[in-house]
Amino acid sequence: MTAATIERANPAGRPNVGVVARLKRLADRYLLLTYTGLAIIYLLLPIAIIILFSFNNPAGRRNFVWTEFSLDAWLNPFGIPGLANAVTLSLIIAFVSTIVATILGTLMALALVRYEFRGSRVTNSLIFLPMATPEIVMGASLLTLFVSFGGPPFFPLSLLTILVAHILFNISYVVVTVRARLAGFPRHLEEAAMDLGANEWETFRRVTFPLILPGIIAAALLAFSLSIDDFVITNFTAGRTQTFPMFIYAQARVGVPVQVYVIGSIIFLVAVISVGLTTLAGRRQAAKDFEPVRKM
Repeated sequence: MTAATIERANPAGRPNVGVVARLKRLADRYLLLTYTGLAIIYLLLPIAIIILFSFNNPAGRRNFVWTEFSLDAWLNPFGIPGLANAVTLSLIIAFVSTIVATILGTLMALALVRYEFRGSRVTNSLIFLPMATPEIVMGASLLTLFVSFGGPPFFPLSLLTILVAHILFNISYVVVTVRARLAGFPRHLEEAAMDLGANEWETFRRVTFPLILPGIIAAALLAFSLSIDDFVITNFTAGRTQTFPMFIYAQARVGVPVQVYVIGSIIFLVAVISVGLTTLAGRRQAAKDFEPVRKM
């Protein structure tokens, strides 16, 4: 083949079709994986830094420069005055608000999915309102509401006001999560249970609740996570009460101690383990549910 023939086959220096096809195959194969990997690194890098610096032994209170490896903070995670009370208070608020919001949100999701009533469409729209409202707007609105009820000393900003605020914004997330689980719920199982003689309560306890339980657990974990790390709304409704995020904000002015990194690492690891165990339990339950079908 002469040079003129090659030039006619590839006029004006256009790229070879084979090279373009290979580049396209490489992009289809690795571009999405590369993008996903970079996104995961971007999300997990701050957490990795927190875990790393929880083993640091800084010269002063500022834990921003790596000095040397040490386990002192892990052996004494509540060595800073006031840290234990702040963490305990945050756990209590998150636990109580999660239970109340999960119960109310699950009942609301069942009502919105199963029943048609006057105002159901408006209620469906209002469910998303707390999720779409900026936290600073919600915090200021709740502060105005509590003050309009009398404010201190008649209605002081305290643990109760924080609980009310956390339950308020957690309910929306619970409703949305449980509704997603109910969207593809097999209603024929409930009908079969009632045909076999089960009443409505027995049907709910033995059929409905076990099937929607993974969605309820996922909603509870989400509500707990949102509650334990909330700062903006809590800051508006706390008064003199100090939660763990507010403790971190107060300490950041003079330097975040290593113990804060330790508590943050523990909370993250517990959350990851809880999600992993929940996912594993859900897969095992799904395998048990489909086991009779496989045997057939």
